[in-house]
Amino acid sequence: MTLPTPELHTARLRLRPLDEADGEALYALHSSAYVMRYWDSPPWTDPARVGRFLATSRRIEEEGTGARLAVERLSDGAFLGWCGLTSWNPEFRSASLGYVFDPEAWGHGYATETAHAVLRWAFDTLDLNRVQAETDTRNVASARVLEKVGFVREGTLREDCVVNGVVSDSWVFGLLRREWQPEVVPTAGLRGGA
Repeated sequence: MTLPTPELHTARLRLRPLDEADGEALYALHSSAYVMRYWDSPPWTDPARVGRFLATSRRIEEEGTGARLAVERLSDGAFLGWCGLTSWNPEFRSASLGYVFDPEAWGHGYATETAHAVLRWAFDTLDLNRVQAETDTRNVASARVLEKVGFVREGTLREDCVVNGVVSDSWVFGLLRREWQPEVVPTAGLRGGA
């Protein structure tokens, strides 16, 4: 079963399927040691990683296990990052949320606005009961984004990542359908919709 990647809109953003034209921006994002310092893999050093990333994005859509969306600012079409819903399990009605944003987009509420739009799609269209997210315990800003959209920190995975010899812990967050508050808009207002 395929899971067609939607196009979602918010007050300031357009979320759309990733495509080949995003390659340069994806490489710039994922090759930055600063951006990837809390990620569960090292920064990209080979531009061929872009092709593999896009191929994986198509594969998870075709397999029906997830969707990755490019995040564009409506005012100028700038690529800000991407957000994904992966490990979708229709039987358990669950999935995992993840995102990466360019540092120029940090601190403007774009990650929160994006997460809210993807969660609206997850709960309303995919009929999920639970969405999970993980973040490095040092990534306090990401933890705040998750809490703003309603996630609850459920525990700590101790020493679950080793990247370039650095061992780190991760926080596990969960958001249940019964806790989801779609009317709580984290920024200037969402127009939403698939």
